[in-house]
Amino acid sequence: MISPAYAQQMARYNRWQNRSLYREAGRLSDSQRNEMRGAFFGSVHGTLSHLLFGDQVWMYRFGHPEKPRASSISTSVGAYRDWSELAAARAAFDETIIAWADRLDAEWLANDLSWTPPALGTPLTKPHWLLVTHMFNHQTHHRGQVHCLLTGLGMKPDDTDLPLLEALTA
Repeated sequence: MISPAYAQQMARYNRWQNRSLYREAGRLSDSQRNEMRGAFFGSVHGTLSHLLFGDQVWMYRFGHPEKPRASSISTSVGAYRDWSELAAARAAFDETIIAWADRLDAEWLANDLSWTPPALGTPLTKPHWLLVTHMFNHQTHHRGQVHCLLTGLGMKPDDTDLPLLEALTA
């Protein structure tokens, strides 16, 4: 099982990495950000939009009152068409995740969550700690894809090594 400290660390890591990716993606033109480059969600912009959707879905399941902007994985890519709107929503939601992580306690993490994943259509029950771990893993997975796309476009996102978080963000 994970601890609240783990979630707090990962929430801050998420913000650091998103700032890096959005900084570099912001240096691209809209056409470069939206160019289909073979990623699962197609483009830099589409992947970042999907990633925000994933965070919104999990936070909604974890009790955040605001529903995700997109209604499904397939519509998540186009949920934010405007780059500045996506970037602002991402920055704001990173702060939401940090505030949530800062309020977590071990008891909540040990409890279960029941929901029906749309892709499965069958109810599941899993411990919160596992689902929180999944949320952070999902972020890392898709940020890695964006990092690769950006470096392929000549951009230079920050290092992704977790132990460097405090050293590089102090």
